[in-house]
Amino acid sequence: MPFIDRFASAVVTGAPPILVLIGMYLGWMDHLLVWQDLVIFAICYAGIGMGITVGFHRLLTHRSFKCNRWVRAGFAALGSAAAEGPVIDWVATHRKHHQFSDEAGDPHSPHACEDHGFKGAFKGLLHAHIGWVFSDMEVADEERYAKDLLADPLLKFVDRTFVLWVALGLALPFGLGVAVSGNVTGGLCALLWGGALRIFLMHHATFSINSLCHFFGDQDYDTGDESRNLAWLAVPTWGEAWHNTHHAFPTSYRHGADARQLDLSAEFIEVLERLGIVWDVVRIPDERRQRKARIAA
Repeated sequence: MPFIDRFASAVVTGAPPILVLIGMYLGWMDHLLVWQDLVIFAICYAGIGMGITVGFHRLLTHRSFKCNRWVRAGFAALGSAAAEGPVIDWVATHRKHHQFSDEAGDPHSPHACEDHGFKGAFKGLLHAHIGWVFSDMEVADEERYAKDLLADPLLKFVDRTFVLWVALGLALPFGLGVAVSGNVTGGLCALLWGGALRIFLMHHATFSINSLCHFFGDQDYDTGDESRNLAWLAVPTWGEAWHNTHHAFPTSYRHGADARQLDLSAEFIEVLERLGIVWDVVRIPDERRQRKARIAA
């Protein structure tokens, strides 16, 4: 139901920044922020972030590697804890984005606005960053764009129990905070930083791929769209901001073209490969990359 979907989106995107402001007040004015809270934040941001970048994106959307069904479901649950929407809807939306990138039908292109100049750019970026979440449009037909996921009973279970995984993602920092501090107050403080702040920053890191990485940065490859590489954003997005490279080679497990382009998600996949947890990792030959590279002027 459109109203319920918009209301849920408003709560999920609006509550974290409010809680972050409360946390900042408590942290600085009442001296409740301790270094352990920052460690818990880092653990939650890194772990759950990999659920989005490695799980939702590179595994489930683009099939950049293979693993057993339980590992697939584990990645789906971990990504669901990021509160970016149920896994099947997320995957269907992203696949549709690739099919219509920066054209009519793209769910979140910053170039969809009909206005020109600064006004058009601002409205387009706002739409791509967060406005599309509240639109009345049917974002993506799951039967069309995620039929393979719908056929997987484990993934359907994770999808239907989305709220459970979000709750567990919040319970984790609370539990760690209680364990470290020995009291509920410490758990609540850890929940603010490892829960609310983590969701807020992770949401806007993901949103920035949709908006900033289709507007600013370099185009190293000819892709036929406005996807771009934005180096400074690669760190908080675990390598997702090498977005032009990703659009050039969507199935590649690595978005950074080489070791100079930091891609922590790719490094993590390599570790899993060495451990035998994943296999058939998709690698793009250098010759293919060179053929698609833009010729320097």
